[in-house]
Amino acid sequence: MKKNATRAEREYMGRVAALGCFVCRTIGYGETMAVVHHVREGSGMAQRPSHFLTVPLCPRHHDNHSKDGIHGGREEWRRHGLDEMDALADTIQRLAS
Repeated sequence: MKKNATRAEREYMGRVAALGCFVCRTIGYGETMAVVHHVREGSGMAQRPSHFLTVPLCPRHHDNHSKDGIHGGREEWRRHGLDEMDALADTIQRLAS
């Protein structure tokens, strides 16, 4: 069953999305609008990841319809040596500063 986000979780995810896409920023595309991606690395497929384990990604770098999306082919991620843990570390660092 899908659990609704609490107010604190919604506020946190809003701050994450406001950072702009991690991949675009890292590879030099600049600031782009982002949605949150729930980090699943280290969790089982049936487990619901925490709303606090989220990273900002634009649709291109998030969707399964894109060869560059984390749910798709991850081509751009691999080409630049990036993964979910890089994105999570960057997100935590940016939110802490």
